[in-house]
Amino acid sequence: MLEQLLIFTRGGLILWTCKEIGNALKGSPIDTLIRSCLLEERSGAVSFNYDAPGAAYTLKWTFHNDLGLVFVAVYQRILHLLYVDDLLSMVKQSFSEIYDPKRMAYDDFDETFRQLRIEAEARAEELRKTKQVGKPVTSVKKQGQVSKPGLEGGNKRVSEGGSKKDDGDGNKAKVSTLTNGHSNGNHQMEDDSQETDLANGKENTSSNVAVDLSKLQKLRSKGVRGRGGVRKTDSIGNKSSKVAAAEPAKKATKKNRVWDDAAPKQSKLDFTDSVDENGNNDHVDIVAADQGESMMDKEEVFSSDSESEDDDEPGSDEKPAEAKKKGWFSSVFQSITGKANLERTDLGPALKALKERLMTKNVAEEIAEKLCESVEASLEGKKLSSFTRISSTVQAAMEDALVRILTPRRSIDILRDVHAAKEQRKPYVVVFVGVNGVGKSTNLAKVAYWLQQHKVSVMMAACDTFRSGAVEQLRTHARRLQIPIFEKGYEKDPAVVAKEAIQEATRNGSDVVLVDTAGRMQDNEPLMRALSKLINLNQPDLVLFVGEALVGNDAVDQLSKFNQKLSDLSTSGNPRLIDGILLTKFDTIDDKVGAALSMVYISGSPVMFVGCGQSYTDLKKLNVKAIVKTLLK
Repeated sequence: MLEQLLIFTRGGLILWTCKEIGNALKGSPIDTLIRSCLLEERSGAVSFNYDAPGAAYTLKWTFHNDLGLVFVAVYQRILHLLYVDDLLSMVKQSFSEIYDPKRMAYDDFDETFRQLRIEAEARAEELRKTKQVGKPVTSVKKQGQVSKPGLEGGNKRVSEGGSKKDDGDGNKAKVSTLTNGHSNGNHQMEDDSQETDLANGKENTSSNVAVDLSKLQKLRSKGVRGRGGVRKTDSIGNKSSKVAAAEPAKKATKKNRVWDDAAPKQSKLDFTDSVDENGNNDHVDIVAADQGESMMDKEEVFSSDSESEDDDEPGSDEKPAEAKKKGWFSSVFQSITGKANLERTDLGPALKALKERLMTKNVAEEIAEKLCESVEASLEGKKLSSFTRISSTVQAAMEDALVRILTPRRSIDILRDVHAAKEQRKPYVVVFVGVNGVGKSTNLAKVAYWLQQHKVSVMMAACDTFRSGAVEQLRTHARRLQIPIFEKGYEKDPAVVAKEAIQEATRNGSDVVLVDTAGRMQDNEPLMRALSKLINLNQPDLVLFVGEALVGNDAVDQLSKFNQKLSDLSTSGNPRLIDGILLTKFDTIDDKVGAALSMVYISGSPVMFVGCGQSYTDLKKLNVKAIVKTLLK
């Protein structure tokens, strides 16, 4: 049974609800659909499932993009109603005929909806009956097909017959067996090559064919391809084997290294600062002071430079301008006399090109496909204005979608949250999590340096008790930045170490505790369980996922499995998931910035920091406009 049908505008104004149904929905499925699906550019999905205490709903929707209307149907998931899609399309067509932007009430639509619902239910019932009647007929046909083995399914029988007939005159036997009308090009090529071998006086046995095929596979693996069949590849194979045999003679010219001269130069490899017995370093203050201002406070200068990069290059836009000019003149008449409303066939080529462009920018394939489906759903049925090309319309819609995804929907001002926690007389706790080798400890030190510049007292907690050298690495950063560090060595429970560090920070009056954790793969069950215990026991204020900007499709797997494991292994009813993302190695990717989009889309968490170098100042905020411009360039 249909629970609810709702019609509202994209601005959120409810125009009509079905009073006849009148069922009170449990929870807020419509609000969740808007917040988790429509605003997240997931409107290309077929349906949306909503679970509430005592109810499980399925929601389906459709858009009238030209009028800016949304039609949503809600029903119990267990029912599997077949007429919902048909009913939504009929309601969309009927309501669009009477829609007036100045009108707010549509009470007269109740009778129309009642008739449409009866018609949709009748169609679904008739379709169900025809399927039930058609099942025995199809089964009889299948039985008839089995009872006549000579007509269909002959590939297996012919191959068996061919093996029996092939007794030395193999090629003719094979040609005679492939008379079922389904011979393909592979068999024809094989027969042609065998006929040429027979003409040259060669025996054409199955063993020779097997040997030739093995040679052909070896030659193809080396990059050698022939057009004339097996004989040509044999001659090429002999030449390549001779060249391969001659290559090792050229490589035997390596000189031995002289080790005696390198001994006195070993002292120059030690670039560490001298430390006395108490661990004090005289050069630490100078090193920390020379770092300068963090790039987190230089966002405006960097964004203006990055956005004007392409404009400063002379001649770079001349060819695209000419292409645009030609495309405009060629499509001007099509834009005037073409179709009034956009259809899927019109949007297909532009969306395909846009998907390939996103994938070249390192966006995960799954994410690029979903984004294109969402843009297609938002543009289908929309009127194309005069002198406007479909490609530019699609690109503008994709740009709006990308800005909407990458723009944070909540405050990411950590300094404000730190001061709020300070007023409550408790430290602000940040936990850094991620896979191995992405730079958690290094970027933790960058965040600590940035907080120091804003007069915030910081304490580091060395909770990576798994990797050898992790405590020493964090201790080096703490010594250089003159920051206290809480450590308990190795082979300790990281959750207990973090708890004791927070207690120590509370006693000492530290404002922020930065917790370093061990790198772990998303499939490592013991380490993921230890991470879940650390987060559940200490309830940090911020859980930062540290990920590389170099990853593509793997970003989806990492973030989704991290969130899934944290949710499954949590002992509380409201599990803590990833709150924000820190992208590292952003200076090594050139224009392959798609990892930022993939991570934000799959997790719904904003990118709070971007690491772009190896010094303490190389930390900045994400420039959304520059990222979107790079993705669509």
